[in-house]
Parts: sequence; C-alpha cells; structure tokens
Amino acid sequence: MKKLLFIAMLFLSIISCKKNAKVTSEEKNSTEKTIKYPSDVIPFMEEWKILLGDGTKSEDLVGFQKQDFFYVKNDKKTDWVVYKTPNSGITSRTSSNTRTELGQKEHWIPEVGGKLTGTLKVQHVSTTGDATAASSFSVVIGQIHSDEGHENEPLKIYFKKFPGHTKGSVFWNYEINPKGDNIGRFDYSTAVWGHDFSVVGDSANTYPKEPENGVALGEEFSYEVNVYKGIMYLTFKSENHKTIKFTKSLIESEFATRKDIPEQVLKVYANREKGGGVEREIAYAGEINYFKQGAYNQANAKSTKSEVYGGDIAKQYANGSYAEVWFKEATVSAGTPPNID
Repeated sequence: MKKLLFIAMLFLSIISCKKNAKVTSEEKNSTEKTIKYPSDVIPFMEEWKILLGDGTKSEDLVGFQKQDFFYVKNDKKTDWVVYKTPNSGITSRTSSNTRTELGQKEHWIPEVGGKLTGTLKVQHVSTTGDATAASSFSVVIGQIHSDEGHENEPLKIYFKKFPGHTKGSVFWNYEINPKGDNIGRFDYSTAVWGHDFSVVGDSANTYPKEPENGVALGEEFSYEVNVYKGIMYLTFKSENHKTIKFTKSLIESEFATRKDIPEQVLKVYANREKGGGVEREIAYAGEINYFKQGAYNQANAKSTKSEVYGGDIAKQYANGSYAEVWFKEATVSAGTPPNID
C-alpha cells in the first residue's frame, strides 16, 4: 500500500512539474509574441535599408529594431514606428546631418517613376539653433535622392517649428541638378501648410510670426509622392487642413537660365557661396533616383549652430537636441497615373 501511495504521489508530482513547465513555456512564447518590430507595423521593410543616428546600418529590417532610434511605440490607440535621431551623431558621407532614415533598395529613373506614401506625426524637432539659418528647427520626413551625378535631392519634405510656437510648417524643397559643377546648387521651397523654407528670424534669437494655418507637434498628416512618366505629383492631407496638391516636372527644368532664378532663392542664398547656378534643361531625366523616409534631422553644430553637448547622444535626448518622427502607415510601389481633379 505504501509503495502504491508513493508511486501515486510521484506520478502527481511529475504531472505538476510538466504543467508548470508548460505554463512557463507558454508564458515565454506569449512574451515573445508581444514584442513588436517596425516591420510588424509597416510591412514594407524588406524594401529598405536604414542608417541610424549612431551610425548603425542594416539592410535586413524584418524583425529589426534599436531602442532610442528605431522602434515601435503605442499611443494607447495605435502602434507607430518611431524614427529618432540626435543633432550630432554619425551620418552619411554626403551630409553633416544625422538621420534615422530608410533608404529604398530599388532605384529608378524619373521616366519609370515610383510612389511613396506616409501617414505620420512629428513629435519633436531641435529646440536650439540659429533662427536666421533656414534649416534650423526642422526635420526632413521624406525624400527623393539621386544616386548619380551630383547626388542632389529633387524632393525633400520638411516639418519645421520655431521654439515657443505652437504650430510649425510643412513645406517641400526642390534642389536643382546644375549644369557643370555643383557649387551653384540651390533649393526652391514651396509651402504646404504654414511658411516655406525662406521664412526665417531677423536675428539668431528672434523668430518670425507663427503660421496661422500651421501644423502642431503630434498632429497627424499624410503625404503621397507619385512620380509617373517623369512628372512628380504631390498630395498632402490632414484632418485639420485643406488637401493640397502640386505637380512638378523632373525631366524639364524651370531654372535653366539665370533669369529663371526666383526671388526667394536670391534672398535665401544672398550670403552664401552656393545658390547662383542654373539647372540643366533636362533636370533629372535619365538619372537614377530612390526614395527615403524617416527622420533626417536638419539641426547641427555647424550650419544651424544647434547645441550638441559634445556629441553625447544621451545628453542631447535629455535636453531637446534631437528630432523624432512617428509613422503609422507607409507604402512604396510603382508610379501610377495621377488622379487630377
């Protein structure tokens, strides 16, 4: 009897251990399933590579994240992909500005085209900088970038907000593809909501009037960049603003002679070496381009005189010297015939 009782107790003990082991395994699996990667929220990540603000690079973004730079955040309603980068870190060979930004693996020429969309909200831009510098207090949230020739940017979509303002501006810049050397390159800026690139302060510490129709930090909006048969079609939407559309040729220049240089450009580049050039007549025709998306911080210690705390990233994050952009939806695909209202 005692032997049977011992066997029964041993059997129950084994069963109990197995159940506990099973629960532990299930809990572990459950915990693993709760981890969300950017590729779980926006499933186009296999189309991209990334450069982070600390210099980290990756070409395999499925199941990839890095805390403090590229990760998922939930605002109690929605999962968002966070792109965060300091004013000073490690950046690409062609720029002084840090970025946590996707770069499209597939390349295309304007005549073939492509389409990029994004729904986002900007959570933070640098709170330090020189108000007379057009790039201060801003972040680029989407681009078309050339991968040959001068490697200029036919499109940069910006968000910019001056310190003390509630509302910032959304605008887009077109950088010319100059004839000859690249010294005379310039950006021409177009406002979407709020001011364009040329609206700056009268001195380093004075700011222009706050835009009445601007966009606040944390306010959701979206853009669509559709390049089709050499023409770029831009659409910007926001629940609190009128939808705005633009059309711009990437294969026929508007800036091919000196008389074509706009007054805005003469003002912005008056005291700079660059900005006096003209564009080749065919603009970016036949030139290889690709999309970029994320947070390309425009604040730096040199051109915008932004605070960088000796390059210490933790100190920059703690003291407002960073850019942070959240995307909840984005797509990349072939260009499509435009819907012209």
